[in-house]
Amino acid sequence: MTDIFDVIADGTRRDILQLLLRRENEDDGGTSVTEIVSELGVSQPTVSKHLKVLRDADLVTVREDGQRRFYSISVAPLEQVDDWLVPFLVDAFGDQAPDIDLMPLPDGAAHAAEVVGRAAASAKYAVTTALKRLGA
Repeated sequence: MTDIFDVIADGTRRDILQLLLRRENEDDGGTSVTEIVSELGVSQPTVSKHLKVLRDADLVTVREDGQRRFYSISVAPLEQVDDWLVPFLVDAFGDQAPDIDLMPLPDGAAHAAEVVGRAAASAKYAVTTALKRLGA
């Protein structure tokens, strides 16, 4: 599996992901390679090369319509980056960590996210406590 950090280290790939994220909020049909080329001002072969890397990392999905391909962002793999980054923000800012504006979740999804978050925090606390008791 490709290291997610290697994938997002490239500026063009980050630009493509940001474009797809913006477009996702506007239209759910995906964004064509032609639209990406036009928007970013990058050559078609370069965009195709980067889209392949993003596909291989499961950061984008593709929908085929005849000869055309439409790409959409898949944010789930970015959770690994989030998991890695959040402790740095908490350590650096403590209670003064900057607020992150997120899109509101539907009620059911918000409740599920809260339950999962609490379970993860409880598990982390249990593991940390156990390791401290073991002297690790």
